[in-house]
Amino acid sequence: MMSWVRTFLAASTLAFALAGCGVKGSLDTPQAAPEATAEAQSGQGKPEGTAPKPHKSSILDPLVR
Repeated sequence: MMSWVRTFLAASTLAFALAGCGVKGSLDTPQAAPEATAEAQSGQGKPEGTAPKPHKSSILDPLVR
């Protein structure tokens, strides 16, 4: 009976410790937007006539597709 209590306490302590990780303070100020280099006709954010990037397969592809 005491083993599950210890397991629960250890897991909850670990969860609280990990939840405390992060950056303290206010949010970062927004940066100035970079100037667009592509023309508006491309619609993809890249110049017209450029080839699309090839797809890199991942182990998670079957879950997404």
